[in-house]
Amino acid sequence: MAPERTGPVNAALPDLRDLDVLVIGTGAGGAPLLARLASAGLRVAALEAGVRHPPSGIATDEVAQAGLFWMDERLSAGGDPVGFGRNNSGRGVGGSTLHYTAYTPRAHPDDFTLHSDTGQGVDWPLTYADLAPYYDEVETFIGVSGPAEYPWGGERSGPYPHPPLPVNGAGLLMERACAEVGIRTSPAANAALSRPQEQEGFGLRPACSNRGFCQAGCSTGAKASLDVTFLALAEARGAVIVDGAQVVALLTEGGRVTGARFVRGGREETLHAGTVVLAAGAVETPRLLLMQGLANSSGQVGRNFMAHVGVQVWGLVDEDLRPYRGIPGGLISEDTHRIPGVIGGYLLQSLGVMPVTYATQFARGTGTWGAALTEHLRQYRHVAGINVLGDCLPYGHNYLELSAEPDARGLPKPRVHFTFGENERRMAAHAETLMRDLWARAGARDVWALPRAAHTLGTARMGHDPRGSVVDPWGRAHDTPGLWICDNSTFPSALAVNPALTQMALSLRTADALLSDLRPQQVTA
Repeated sequence: MAPERTGPVNAALPDLRDLDVLVIGTGAGGAPLLARLASAGLRVAALEAGVRHPPSGIATDEVAQAGLFWMDERLSAGGDPVGFGRNNSGRGVGGSTLHYTAYTPRAHPDDFTLHSDTGQGVDWPLTYADLAPYYDEVETFIGVSGPAEYPWGGERSGPYPHPPLPVNGAGLLMERACAEVGIRTSPAANAALSRPQEQEGFGLRPACSNRGFCQAGCSTGAKASLDVTFLALAEARGAVIVDGAQVVALLTEGGRVTGARFVRGGREETLHAGTVVLAAGAVETPRLLLMQGLANSSGQVGRNFMAHVGVQVWGLVDEDLRPYRGIPGGLISEDTHRIPGVIGGYLLQSLGVMPVTYATQFARGTGTWGAALTEHLRQYRHVAGINVLGDCLPYGHNYLELSAEPDARGLPKPRVHFTFGENERRMAAHAETLMRDLWARAGARDVWALPRAAHTLGTARMGHDPRGSVVDPWGRAHDTPGLWICDNSTFPSALAVNPALTQMALSLRTADALLSDLRPQQVTA
C-alpha cells in the first residue's frame, strides 16, 4: 500500500543523488512515464506540489475534499474567461486524476488529421495507429470498464478488460430520449472497476460501489486515479515521489536543463538529474518555461491555449433519480462526432452530480438566489443532467502570459486569455438545441443550460517543425537539451474526447522514446 499521509510535508529527503530522470508532476502525463522508467531500472524521482491523498482518507464530503484541487490563483481574461480552481487542475500525488470523473474514451483516427480533412485546425504529428498499442496497454493496466462492442472510433485489439458499470438515472432517461430521435447510445468507457483487480504496489482494488462522489476522490481505490495505479507501480519498482514540493525554477548549466529548485516544508531545495521531464500541465508548464525564457525559440510557449466546449443542460423530472449515485458518466453517444456546418464535433454524456456542485452551478448559471434557490434545491433528487465534450480549434488570440501580479512565493501569476471562436459557438448552439430536445422528450421541466469550457490544453504544442512547435512528436524540447515535456500542454488540437486516456497513452510513448535515447549509456538493469 502507498504511504498514508495527507498533511504538510517536513520529512528530510532521501538520498537522491545521481538521478537519471527527474519528473515534475505526477498526473496523467508524469505518472505512466515514471512507472515505465522505474520498471526499466532507471534511477528516477518525481516532484509533486501536492501531498498524498490515500483512499482511506477520502471523505464523502465535497467541501472537505477541496484540497484535491489546484487553488492557487490564476488570472482569467478574454471573452470567455476560463474558471480555474475546482475541476481544472489537481493538487496531490496523482494530479487531476484524483478528482476526474474517469471518462476514458479514445480519440478517433480523424481527430489527429483535422487540418488535412477540413483545412482548419492542426494535424497531430502522429496517428491513431501510433497510439493504439498504448491505448490497449493503459486500458488493461488501469482496468477500464466498458461495453464488449463499442460502436465508434478506430480499430481495437479486443474488448474492454471489464464489463460496463451500471448506468445512472440520468443515463437511463438519456438512452430513452436518444432512441426516439435515432441517436445511438452505449455504456461509456470508465476508468473504474466493475469487478476487482489486483494492482501491483497497491493490492486488490475492489469493484466500484456506486458511491458517486468520484469528483471528490475515491475512498476505495475502485477508480483508477494514478496514485493507486501507475504511481503505486512506480514506487514498487523503485521510483521516489517527493510530495509537497512546489517547483519554482528549472536548473540549467551551459544551456542544458539539469534539475529543479523547489520549496518543500518552507525550505528551498534542489535536485539534479541527467534528464528532466516537465509534466506540470497546460498552465504550470508554460509558466515555468516563460519565467526563465526556456524552450521558446519558436515563440510558441504559452500559445494556442484550448478548452473543450462543455455546455451542460439540466432539468427536473418526476423520477427519483438520486443523482449522487453511480458513476457520473455512465452513458455516451458519439453520433455527433462530426456534424454539418462545424469543424470537428462533440460527444454526449449523461451526468451525475454531487449536491454542493449542483447548487453552485445552478446559482451561477441561472442567477437564482435566496428562497427560490432553496426551493429549487429541495428537488435535488429529481435533477437530470446531460453534457457535451466538444472540440476546440487552436487560435492565436488564446494564450497564457505572465502577469505583473506576484503570487505568495513572489512569482508572476499566470494570466490565460480565452475566447471561443465562431466554430465553437456554432457547436455549443447545436449541442444545446439537441440536449434541450432530448430533455423535453424525457419530460423534464425547468430546463436550463450552463455554458462552460472544460480541461486545459495546448500552450507547448508538439510538432516536427521547430519553428512552429515546442517539442518534437515524442516530447523532446526542440531547442533545450536535457528537457522533455509530457503533459496536455503538448496537444496540438483539443480532440473531441476527454483527454485523460490519450495523455496516459502519450506518456508511455514518450517514456519509450526517452528509454531509447538513454538505454545505451544509462540504463543499469
